[in-house]
Amino acid sequence: MSTEIKAPVFPESVAEGTVATWHKQPGEACSRDELIVDIETDKVVLEVVAPADGVIEEIVKGEGDTVESGEVIGKFKEGAAGESKPAAPAAKEEAPKEEAKSEASSGEAILSPAARKLAEENDVDPNAVKGTGKDGRVTKEDVQAHIDSGKASGGAAKPAAAAGMPEVNVAQGERPEKRVPMTRLRASIAKRLVEAQQTAAMLTTFNEVNMKPIMELRKQYQDSFVKRHGIKLGFMSFFTKAATEALKRFPAVNASIDGNDMVYHGYQDIGVAVSTDRGLVVPVLRDSDAMGLADIEKKIVEYGTKAKEGKLGIEEMTGGTFTITNGGIFGSLISTPILNPPQTAILGMHKIQERPMAVNGQVEILPMMYLALSYDHRMIDGKEAVQFLVAIKEMLEDPARILLDV
Repeated sequence: MSTEIKAPVFPESVAEGTVATWHKQPGEACSRDELIVDIETDKVVLEVVAPADGVIEEIVKGEGDTVESGEVIGKFKEGAAGESKPAAPAAKEEAPKEEAKSEASSGEAILSPAARKLAEENDVDPNAVKGTGKDGRVTKEDVQAHIDSGKASGGAAKPAAAAGMPEVNVAQGERPEKRVPMTRLRASIAKRLVEAQQTAAMLTTFNEVNMKPIMELRKQYQDSFVKRHGIKLGFMSFFTKAATEALKRFPAVNASIDGNDMVYHGYQDIGVAVSTDRGLVVPVLRDSDAMGLADIEKKIVEYGTKAKEGKLGIEEMTGGTFTITNGGIFGSLISTPILNPPQTAILGMHKIQERPMAVNGQVEILPMMYLALSYDHRMIDGKEAVQFLVAIKEMLEDPARILLDV
């Protein structure tokens, strides 16, 4: 029985999507609920799975094609595995084990279509990847594991690959180029960033915080915290709690602008910027005021894992009244973060750097961090912005203030 493969029903905020990757090709057998195609929107990547055991009969919308909500993108034949003969990849799958082995032993790796695409995008030699699939077939997971191991060893990647370009053998003096279309997510991010700079009266104020108190607190209670909660105590939970308390004191920083209206929010939903291979995403910690440090740490780890796997849902990235971004994990010492519309402020964390500081007339070496608060001057006055940032600084330098609300 032949059925239609349709794009998922998109949320109201998403108009259309793009076919990112077909994980199965016509004639390839697939099991019920097995991933067959990814649809990329300007917010998330949506997965379409097989409705039953069967075979892909036809691809209507190829990779890179634009699709609308619920649009037919292909055809699926239930219980038809082995009936179609498309055949290069399928024939290899159906070949006897001895034939597959002989082909693999000849030096030619057998790749699934998804694995071949990933290998080409990352300039990976298929013959260098150990296959764990049937008859030694190299799967997409095998290629990804090979790429990850290269990153972990710090030097497996070739210079050209590191620059996002495949290795190209050309005569000396020529300069190769590779033109790659923006993904829908990257294009959406670019549009929003430009819009923020064009429509907001954006200004950035800076301060610095002594991280020694929090570092000592973490060191003192880390083992107990891990034993009780099963997760490490990081810096982001302290910054989130400090920001939450400061937002309650300065409502304008927790507000947004809608046309000519200023919208004040009676809750704190803090977005945490997460960098992924596809681009920057901002999942939201809902009602951060009601979350403990352990709850925040667990949620951040959960979001980070989902972001890496491309499994963040639209509802997890919708809304947010304030954003925190941490460029320090990449070594940034100071920066001016761009607003995340329609929010009116964003806090930038940076690298912890030991510096000589004057303390009570004496010079001490302290672990210092620059903080940057970018804000929309249409909504927030300079006085409020500075006081907000100072409040965060004071709470971080004396964490008891967070508990005592002083």
